[in-house]
Order: sequence, then structure tokens, then C-alpha cells
Amino acid sequence: MSEKQYILLYDGVCGFCNGTVQLIIRHDRHKTIQFAALQSSYAASLLERYPYLKTIDSLILVEHSGSSQMIIHIRSNGALVVAQYLGGWWTLFLIARIIPAPLRDIVYDLFARYRYRFFGKYDSCFIPPSDVRSRFID
Repeated sequence: MSEKQYILLYDGVCGFCNGTVQLIIRHDRHKTIQFAALQSSYAASLLERYPYLKTIDSLILVEHSGSSQMIIHIRSNGALVVAQYLGGWWTLFLIARIIPAPLRDIVYDLFARYRYRFFGKYDSCFIPPSDVRSRFID
């Protein structure tokens, strides 16, 4: 694996999170990022290996680079890595890196706490369309 590969773990029952996944799919020029709901068996195995991730209920980005190196990005850092991956005008969001991560994460966590209230919550995880289903991990 010579290029970076990403797996985005998201809250599968969150209206905002599902909308964000669909937005990423539409703007992903590389078409290589993969997705897994936090409610999936893939996420369960990752959380078992890295128990500290059990406190994250919104966004976890797993980056594979090199032969076996894995980097895990959470909260606002994960969102900024996704913006960098998408490229184009999305990179404008990278200006947020001048704000220290703990301060960015306060805002991120506040938004995450109220996301169901503003964007709704589904009874089950989003079922991806057949043309992108191969990019979703169970």
C-alpha cells in the first residue's frame, strides 16, 4: 500500500453524519475513501483494539500509510484530514489548524452533542446506493 488510504467511521444513525458521508462521496475525486458506521462490526473490532476510542461517538478517521502504519484522527483533526483529502476549495477549512486542537474540539464536541436535536436520528444505519456500496465496510 503505497498511497494513504482512509476509512471514515461515522455515527450511522445521525442525520448530519449521513449527510456528510453523502457529501464526501459526491466530492471525492479519488473515490478511495471507505466508510464504516460506528455501529458496524469493523468499528467494534477497532474499538476493542483501541479502547480510548469508545468515548468518540461522532467521527474517527483511520489512515493507513506505508506497509503497516496506522494513524487514527479524531474529532476536528479527522474532519480537517478529510478536507485535505478532498482537496480543492475544501482545503480552505485547513486555516482552522491555526486554532489549537483542544479549542477546536470544544466546538466540535458541542456541535456533536446537539447534532441529533438539529439534524435528527434514524432508527437504523443508512443503506448506501449500489454504485458506492463497495466503499462501505460492515
